[in-house]
Amino acid sequence: MVEMSRQEFEDAVADALDGVPPELSRLMDNVVILVEDDAPEDDPELLGLYEGTPLTERGDGWAGSLPDRITIFRNPTLEMCDSRDEVVEEVQVTVVHEIAHHFGIDDDRLHELGWD
Repeated sequence: MVEMSRQEFEDAVADALDGVPPELSRLMDNVVILVEDDAPEDDPELLGLYEGTPLTERGDGWAGSLPDRITIFRNPTLEMCDSRDEVVEEVQVTVVHEIAHHFGIDDDRLHELGWD
């Protein structure tokens, strides 16, 4: 397990978001990115979670809805990594993975693209 303060972990998430190409980040709509210490009890090893309606499934009546949520889980990430560099890399992969869900890309397609 890697020791990393919450602020350091949040900075790694912010850096990962800064690495998202501007042409994609401009297309992200009504989504908030959060950091939580622990994953849900039913899936304690989960690194990230997208909750919402993907852009590809939104209809005309979607306006005014609550924002989608992307949550990155700190403790499971720190527990699975052996170094700070590995944490930073895993955070980048997790952020891209969850943003892909926002764009309507499922796990099978992400696997095909090598993002798992």
